[in-house]
Amino acid sequence: MTPRPAPIRPVVIAAGLCLLGLAASAQTAKAPKTQLWIDLSTGSMAGMPEMDLPMGGGLMGMVGGGRAAGAGSNTHYGMARTMGIMPPRVIDIALHNSLRPGVEARQAIPPGMRMGESLPLVPPKAQPASPSEPGDVPQEYQQHQPKGRILVYWGCGSTVRAGQPRVIDLARAQPADFAVAFAGRAVPDRGARVGPAYALYPNERNQVQLARGSSLVGEHQVLGEGVPASMRFTLGSGQDLMPAIDLRTTGRPQDSMGTAWQPVRNARAYYLHAMSQNGDDMVMWSSAETPDTGMGLFDYLPNATIERWVKERVLLPADATQCAIPKGIFAAGAGRESTPMLRMVAYGGESYIVHPPRPADPKAPWEPEWSVRVRAKAHTMAMLGEDQGGMPGAREADPDAEDERAPGGGAQPGVPVNPMNLLRGVLGR
Repeated sequence: MTPRPAPIRPVVIAAGLCLLGLAASAQTAKAPKTQLWIDLSTGSMAGMPEMDLPMGGGLMGMVGGGRAAGAGSNTHYGMARTMGIMPPRVIDIALHNSLRPGVEARQAIPPGMRMGESLPLVPPKAQPASPSEPGDVPQEYQQHQPKGRILVYWGCGSTVRAGQPRVIDLARAQPADFAVAFAGRAVPDRGARVGPAYALYPNERNQVQLARGSSLVGEHQVLGEGVPASMRFTLGSGQDLMPAIDLRTTGRPQDSMGTAWQPVRNARAYYLHAMSQNGDDMVMWSSAETPDTGMGLFDYLPNATIERWVKERVLLPADATQCAIPKGIFAAGAGRESTPMLRMVAYGGESYIVHPPRPADPKAPWEPEWSVRVRAKAHTMAMLGEDQGGMPGAREADPDAEDERAPGGGAQPGVPVNPMNLLRGVLGR
């Protein structure tokens, strides 16, 4: 008797159709052979005009991205990812051309950038290998027992809310507990993972930076061996460098301190974070409505992440213009006190240009030749406890325009503390 074939179950048919669908989508999801990343960053110190920020050691070594370079210079790729404010406007460009990897190219730019006719894109020099393995704890950090506490506050408002602060006792915490405490929300990394196959700006040949009033609006073209001849694109005002954040702070640490700012052009959301050391304790606060140390959010964010985190009240919406810090959380106590330091970021989102564009027909084959990803953000720092309501801020104002703020000064702000030194102080380093 001839055996009857087993019936084909509906679930099997569905699985087969799913596999066919995945195969079809894989045919239309090929990565462009040539990819360009442009990162734009605008930094400032609240209450201080940028011309009064000479580069040097100490404070300027910190605000300059951790490297005491010459005044106004940006000598290495990657500074746009930092919170440095010297130079105040930073552009990082990374080109990956799989047709000719690691080969020099150049980017023709519009006159409004005020950086010449084109920028050289040069492969990075080989870096010496690190003597330690990834993840190793530096030796100077291995011989000390953590001490003190981390007190975490969150949310805008004049008073401390019920259930706060969240306390992390470092003296009792295990290393794994410490890692969990600082894990927080992770920012999706959509930047270039540079290596020998890339060509970068700035580089040792050219470190010219964006000047006050520079604009990327206009036509750009990438030229070089193996670069597609069609790699020409136009950037609009929504993809331009963001202006400096015009931030003002009021109040003293023992009171509820206020922060207020003018709306930042192209900003999709805002985030504020403050910290200070009080004896062996470190106090942290953020504008989020969630209990997170929040130290990992100072980077570029994809548009979808910005929208989701605004809905989850992790970020302040684009129409927000003020946020109060709860009363007394940074008040001085016994022991070593430091000036509370506030950091703020305005997220400009990202734009993605691809050529040729995706076909309207989802079944049509699509093999993009090149793509460009443009990201922008602005950030600023402020020393809390110094009333800056009447001080000229770090905004990029029209020199012929009348300043609406009252003349006068207020106390000259003191020197803030390096956030990393706060961590080391709490850990007894």
